[in-house]
Amino acid sequence: MSTTLTPAPRPGFARLTLLHGRSQFLETVRIPVAVIGNMVFPALALVFFVVPNAEVAQDPLGATTAVAQLALFSVMSTCLFTFGSGVAEDRALPFDPYVRTLPAGPGPRIAGRLLNGSAFALLGLAPVVVVGALLTAARPGLADLAAGVGVLVLTAVPFALLGMTIGYACSAKAAIAVVQVTLFPLAFAGGLFMPPFLFPGWLDSLSMALPSRAARDLVVQATTGEAGYAGALPVLLGWTALFALACVATYRRDEGRRFR
Repeated sequence: MSTTLTPAPRPGFARLTLLHGRSQFLETVRIPVAVIGNMVFPALALVFFVVPNAEVAQDPLGATTAVAQLALFSVMSTCLFTFGSGVAEDRALPFDPYVRTLPAGPGPRIAGRLLNGSAFALLGLAPVVVVGALLTAARPGLADLAAGVGVLVLTAVPFALLGMTIGYACSAKAAIAVVQVTLFPLAFAGGLFMPPFLFPGWLDSLSMALPSRAARDLVVQATTGEAGYAGALPVLLGWTALFALACVATYRRDEGRRFR
């Protein structure tokens, strides 16, 4: 009597994405200080630079805008450091080339990283929102708060793609430096530390072409109702497409250099 073995069905894209995302999430939380550092810094910036300024902290609109800006900075920081230095460190491990030769392909792996980055971006929002609620006059309605969080999650995508581009293009040591010199100029010129209406004209014009300014205006619009500039959404979509192409290009270049 013979028995015919039926091969197990291959997992689909969504299943593989969840598996990659869960694996990367567990790998990151095993180093708690890395998670805590990303979560605490934006909240500390709120405590030291916004709370002492009563003119901003006690004004509901000004305080909500400041909290939204620093929440976006938290998302940018999480995405750039998690993917920039994280991907570069993963590439240095012997297990990484093995995973990349598996038949699942790069799609679920990259989608899993985006899922993982969105999860940590949400975690990073918690301290900023709590400090803003306790120590400032920021009081967005539930609908505005939900809209702001939703827009923040969406704006995490281009910065996660930028982080992965850095991670696949640089070594582990170089990636940290590149992330630092990318994050802070983008944040400052994007109006995350200083409202754009205080910018000189030339900086305001330059700022409108940056993904950080576009994301900032969309998040502030969602949480306060203050309209951003008209080109914010097209600018952010354009940068997202550009970063996606750069991510794929650096991934393929790294694949061709390290293994075939």
